[in-house]
Amino acid sequence: MGRPCFWDPAGDRHGGTPTYPWRMAPAGLLTRRQLRARGLRPGGQPVAGQILWRSRRTTTGVRAAYLYRLTLAKPVRPMTDARAAALAKANQARRTCSTCGTDAGYVLPAHLGTCLPCADRMPLAA
Repeated sequence: MGRPCFWDPAGDRHGGTPTYPWRMAPAGLLTRRQLRARGLRPGGQPVAGQILWRSRRTTTGVRAAYLYRLTLAKPVRPMTDARAAALAKANQARRTCSTCGTDAGYVLPAHLGTCLPCADRMPLAA
């Protein structure tokens, strides 16, 4: 059996970045999601490696996930009152209909830009 095509721990074929196939990254290198699950964040450190895999979701046919060192990761910043208020204000704006001005109670569909009752009342574009 041949070597996986994305196996490049030295980074010779992928621009100097160590590259690993899906589920083959060495211990101590984690993705953002894996860091977040442990209550950590990259904390400004440079990318230490990448995972590449084939996917039909992209035009290039290859997707990437960047890896960060666990030893250099920092704890997630706690939510402050000001950040919580800004987040609540942003979410309120995403729920408010621009046509009727009411709170729809759900995040409005971006392709409609209005709540569902207002979208139903609009004439179809020809």
